[in-house]
Amino acid sequence: MRVSKAARSCFNTLRLKMRPPSMTRSHFTYYPTAAGSGNAKKMNMFSAINNAMDLALQEDSTALLFGEDVGFGGVFRCSVNLRDKYGKDRVFNSPLCEQGIAGFAIGVANAGATAIAEIQFADYIFPSFDQIVNEAAKYRYRSGGLFDCGSLTFRVPCGAVGHGALYHSQSPEAYFAHTPGLRVVVPRGPIKAKGLLLACIRDPNPCIVFEPKTLYRAAVEEVPTEYYTSELGQADILRNGKDVTLIGWGTQVHVLLEVAELAKERHNIDCEVIDLVSVLPWDTNTICNSARKTGRVVIAHEAPFTQGFGSEIAAYIQDKCFLNLEAPVKRVTGWDTPFPHVFEPFYLPDKLRCLVAVKDIVNY
Repeated sequence: MRVSKAARSCFNTLRLKMRPPSMTRSHFTYYPTAAGSGNAKKMNMFSAINNAMDLALQEDSTALLFGEDVGFGGVFRCSVNLRDKYGKDRVFNSPLCEQGIAGFAIGVANAGATAIAEIQFADYIFPSFDQIVNEAAKYRYRSGGLFDCGSLTFRVPCGAVGHGALYHSQSPEAYFAHTPGLRVVVPRGPIKAKGLLLACIRDPNPCIVFEPKTLYRAAVEEVPTEYYTSELGQADILRNGKDVTLIGWGTQVHVLLEVAELAKERHNIDCEVIDLVSVLPWDTNTICNSARKTGRVVIAHEAPFTQGFGSEIAAYIQDKCFLNLEAPVKRVTGWDTPFPHVFEPFYLPDKLRCLVAVKDIVNY
């Protein structure tokens, strides 16, 4: 199925149309993206992901969907009813073995089929790390282009959820962003989740979609019902500003949108908010253009401070935009500790920590 001009146009109009906040969670307030023209249906994020996989399985008869409990709908219900619709030969449970899930997915994709593999929690992806970074990412290169395992997508629920503690709350995107040959994306809501997942499924490179699990139900938007894709490697400017650039991805985007409102109301600081969307490859042009315009940049992510992906962005900005900066790039992140349970509110880069960073960088 080809993506129509209308669908592309519909999605391309989404970038700057942010609605007022619609729902508040413990550490963020959700800001939905407004749908463009065309048919749309109200969906939360897990429903939008389900819809995307339904369309992918319908379009491609070789597509397989598998993972732990996927046949039953998955822990987060993203694959609910798909086994009934497409049969147990195409949608099925895997053994409790992440290394096996990744290895099987690589074999399926290398044989010419389309593999959609779910890792039940991002924290469980580490047993499959070798398969993903040493096999999937390098398959095309090591064979001189004779073989590849494109048409391989890993779906990975990630991030803080309020009660996940150290084994169910991690954000490991930086580990994989260090690996040439992969694509790594993080959606901020239902519209983006559907478009990014369909884009990854069609991409000729192995892809990882890190899905912030706290958004599965908290994020609700009017999602276009037709097949569409989001451009990989393209950041979204969600709010224009002239004083400070705020950069985040996933749930943290919504924290920064609220920070931008607070900074304007309380301190008359005009913030530009950018959703990085794609961690690998990442949109250096959009980021640097904004940094040159504002002269000040704050990056926020849930992963720990040391060698989080914010480090790479900060280093790049200070290399390419140094003469335009009015202050060093600041990072507001998780701490360099295991992800805590009862102390989760102190761990996360919430709106107050980010607002203090905005004030500090303006007063530098």
